[in-house]
Amino acid sequence: MKAIFARSLVVTFCATAFYAPFASAADITGAGATFPYPLYAKWAEAYKAKTGVGLNYQSIGSGGGIKQIKAKTVDFGASDKPLTPKELEEAGLMQFPTVMGGVVPVINLQGVQPGQLKLTPAVLADIFLGKITKWNDSRIASLNQGLSLPDQGITVVRRSDGSGTTFIFTNYLSKVSAEWKEKVGEEASVKWPTGIGGKGNEGVANYVKLTAGSIGYVEYAYALQNKMAFTQLQNKDGQFVAPSEDSFKAAASHADWEKAPGFYEILTNEPGKQSWPITGATFILIHKSQEKAESGKDVLKFFDWAYDQGDQTALQLDYIPLPDNVVKLVRSAWKAQVKDASGKAIY
Repeated sequence: MKAIFARSLVVTFCATAFYAPFASAADITGAGATFPYPLYAKWAEAYKAKTGVGLNYQSIGSGGGIKQIKAKTVDFGASDKPLTPKELEEAGLMQFPTVMGGVVPVINLQGVQPGQLKLTPAVLADIFLGKITKWNDSRIASLNQGLSLPDQGITVVRRSDGSGTTFIFTNYLSKVSAEWKEKVGEEASVKWPTGIGGKGNEGVANYVKLTAGSIGYVEYAYALQNKMAFTQLQNKDGQFVAPSEDSFKAAASHADWEKAPGFYEILTNEPGKQSWPITGATFILIHKSQEKAESGKDVLKFFDWAYDQGDQTALQLDYIPLPDNVVKLVRSAWKAQVKDASGKAIY
């Protein structure tokens, strides 16, 4: 996994250049979320070996992915922030989830190991609101009796770019803090009350690693790869849980995709004693009417293959594959919604 992430840092800034030597007329082009990039890169390698079709994916953040698919400069966009049914309709797009995962608070606090520090939703929100400014604040100390907390200022680290990871994080904070919802709200890009900004999951991870006394938020695999200390969080059922494959699955089990028009489903603050509260899915965006039907077919063939053959790779990289019933729903949606210029289904 180290090699994968080292490359992802390079591809973040020059993904096109990385894949350019392999590009051909048959290659698929996509752009967007950094959250699933490591997985899409591994899927792309295996798919090219199997079919000869390459994937040129620009890992530029969800905001960039949405812009590029709307501008029709790529075959598909990728976003961790789902578009609402109204937004999809206005843009002539459909979306579908690929995998699920978790966003985790990460800290750089001397002597504190991964999973040791406990935070409640209210305390986490007040840290990011800039209301709790010291690690030995009584509200943090009361949750962590027996843990030595320093008289040290808290440095908040957040994203500087439009980010689906930020959407998942701020959506969660808006659900658990009325003050956060009123003052900041939930979006891929918000006006942060405090903190310093890093670009991409890797940028936030690097800032936290380099800044003593800091706290940020990253996708779980980035926390593991960078050997960062993550926190426990109190979930909706009042239980303190650590991020893990099992706690992401527990949260995801409450999703009801069949009742989610346009696959608009947000998995934060789900019930369940084992549920990790900041869980989310990542999505693909594709035009319903395909001006270049062959390109649209190639996109669907790739993700069709990924659903069939990609689960083990997803689990190895700490993502949660979709349940079979959800994959069936996605394939049905492809057939019903994605069509060529004559109106004929392309899947």
